[in-house]
Amino acid sequence: MQSKYTKSARDQQCQVRLPNICNWNPETTVFAHLSGAGLAKKHSDIHGAYCCSDCHDVLDGRNSNAPFSMTEKKIAHYEGMVRTQKIMIDEGVLKL
Repeated sequence: MQSKYTKSARDQQCQVRLPNICNWNPETTVFAHLSGAGLAKKHSDIHGAYCCSDCHDVLDGRNSNAPFSMTEKKIAHYEGMVRTQKIMIDEGVLKL
């Protein structure tokens, strides 16, 4: 079941924006949860970023040819999360 946070990714711009990877196509955007919550677990639905399919493939390891270290991918994902949360607050999806 999708939450209002994950549903809000529909038709949004990618906020992860990996250089030379991002396809900038909002039709492919999904909500990419941060990894690292434990074995086969995801963080809560506010801990993720709007992410195009190509950036998501890199973050999830489906594209292993991308020239990014784990640290670079994690930083891009966290920066994307901050931008995503700002959008969700501005659009009233996430309330403080």
